[in-house]
Amino acid sequence: MLWLAAVGAVGAALTAAGAVWDADGSTKVVETWRAYGFVVFAGLFVLLALAPRSYRGVWELVIFHKVALTMTALLYAAHGDIADTATIAGWDGTVSVLLVAAYVLSRGWTSSPAWRDTSQRAG
Repeated sequence: MLWLAAVGAVGAALTAAGAVWDADGSTKVVETWRAYGFVVFAGLFVLLALAPRSYRGVWELVIFHKVALTMTALLYAAHGDIADTATIAGWDGTVSVLLVAAYVLSRGWTSSPAWRDTSQRAG
């Protein structure tokens, strides 16, 4: 599931490159930020896929972000006249479901947070 999410994020980053290129001065920074975000999330999905019990805290942050985007898009859609809300709700809603399922199936909450790992501390 996480590999699918990573591939989707890479695809979104490639698509976003065109949006950055075509953006005018008033939206270029926002489109660039968005494109970089897709790359960051692709990396996070790969890390979680490779070692799902090694990144407690990251799971919860990634899930929060995707659920928050989905809920925000739904609220904006209810407001009306805000572009791309259906697309965001659909894609991020799907990724939210995939992430929660992967979190439950991998028991992501059972890992120790990195800051509690005492095996790496001197002394």
